[in-house]
Amino acid sequence: MPWRRREVVCAWEKSQLFEQETCVKRLLLLICVAAVASCAVPGPTTNLVPARVNVPSRELDPVSRAVAAMGGVDALRALRSASIRGTAKHWEPEQSLVPGGEARFAAESSFELTLDFIGQRARTDWVKRFAYPAPRTFNYAELVTPEAGYVAGVDSNSRTVRSRAAHPPAHTMSGLRLAAAQRELRRSSPTLLLEMHNHPARVQRLPNVVVDTVTYPALSYNAGSYAFIVMFDPQSGLPARVRSLDYDSLLGNVNYDLVLSDWKALGGARVAASQRYELNGRLVAHIQLTQLTANPALNPAGMTVPESARAAAAKPAAGHVPYQWVIRRQFIGTYLDSDNPSHDTLGGKGLRLHELAPGVQQVVGGTHNSLIVEMRDHLIVFDAPVSDGQSNWTLRAATTRFGAKPIRYLVLTHHHMDHAGGLRAYLSRRATLVVGRGAAEHYRRVLAAPATRNPDLAPVDLSQVRIIEVQDRYVMTDGKRQVSAHVVENPHADGMLIGYVADARIGFVTDIWSPGAAPLPRQITPPLEALVNAVRRAGISPLRFAGGHGSSAEYAPLAGLALSH
Repeated sequence: MPWRRREVVCAWEKSQLFEQETCVKRLLLLICVAAVASCAVPGPTTNLVPARVNVPSRELDPVSRAVAAMGGVDALRALRSASIRGTAKHWEPEQSLVPGGEARFAAESSFELTLDFIGQRARTDWVKRFAYPAPRTFNYAELVTPEAGYVAGVDSNSRTVRSRAAHPPAHTMSGLRLAAAQRELRRSSPTLLLEMHNHPARVQRLPNVVVDTVTYPALSYNAGSYAFIVMFDPQSGLPARVRSLDYDSLLGNVNYDLVLSDWKALGGARVAASQRYELNGRLVAHIQLTQLTANPALNPAGMTVPESARAAAAKPAAGHVPYQWVIRRQFIGTYLDSDNPSHDTLGGKGLRLHELAPGVQQVVGGTHNSLIVEMRDHLIVFDAPVSDGQSNWTLRAATTRFGAKPIRYLVLTHHHMDHAGGLRAYLSRRATLVVGRGAAEHYRRVLAAPATRNPDLAPVDLSQVRIIEVQDRYVMTDGKRQVSAHVVENPHADGMLIGYVADARIGFVTDIWSPGAAPLPRQITPPLEALVNAVRRAGISPLRFAGGHGSSAEYAPLAGLALSH
């Protein structure tokens, strides 16, 4: 399986997850304290939970050795602040051209990171040069504090209403983004091992973990609202991997690892200058630190959320945080900074149904849309975007609108996570999965992956789901209404499908055109040309297209643009 890591799967993983969740529940009364400590750079005086006196010393042996290898307790405590410059590269495996294929290169960036260990604040000034989904450059500053997060500048194609209304552009972070930013900064902090040293009651010995034939001593560290598994280099004793057990809406249970190497001096301490992030063993980000300065003077104004924004600033989200969605949508510059992954909670009415024709409803109001088509005794749904949470909303809305008619077919236009991540909710109700040419094996692997961490759906065996792979055209009919799926040759994703409801003359398209989202360009583009060619080849005659993004629009202007080319 090209996207899964070849490693020994430890028997303790499921029990460890249970223990992590139980600890979180027991520590609800300490949320405020834990939230402060969850900033990436906890100071040496942070005190989360009083240490137990009966912790066996052997539990801390790897920690003590690692702290010594990183310069010692005194050197780490002497770090009051740091200025770090570096570069970053990002890849997205679930935006691949081929289903299950090579990860798409997303961006190459430079940054300057300022860390205030005492005040537990971090500011990152970014210059992000994106290659996907379209070339563009974002320049912005990102400020993370224990109480709030703030972004100055434009950092995404998907901007909230508040961001668009601000002049100059700026917005406070959602609680989801703030929680994810705090976790990831804390994961990479040079003081994480010092924190473990100071709080032995939160440290637990684990069985050794084998990754790519290397056997690592391992400890778990309960950091309050989340937990890390820290693995240590058996030769040097330095921390080698910092793992979290996450959930990915498409891949299911995943290991998210920070891999540390190339240790450099930061004052009297040592930090890893090479920081690689792996998702189930696949590289998704590489951070290279190029310049490190210990204890620089700080600019207080630059490390403080503006007073005008503090009252509206969200606190770090508690409970389930879709870390992989929040983190990796930022990798490609399309993250909507909202406390609901599907829509802007501060600027819209949320998800809703919009009737395009009798028995044809489009799910709109969010970043990603679906299409529901009513048949005589069942329903057909095109696309399952974002997560099973959004799919559950669509299922409830369909029941309200169409009664007890079951979903018989789920048609996925293509394999990208943002349009397929909610497939399990439909398939758990015995829907047949319809996918494009060459994609069936990819979805077999997806459905075979464990998904026990799914917050929106109880574990269910999906190994026997019926999958139809469309080679050219597939027709679904009830004897009266005919709905079809057609393969589109295009530059965005192999095996892509468009949908068509014949009697209503309505098509459904995702990504290669977003009807209603923006005016048509003056000249035809390759994705738009691909759609027009597919319509001609299929012999269909749509009046309108509904989109997986945007809303809907008449097809004739696009066809005319193609003819004028």
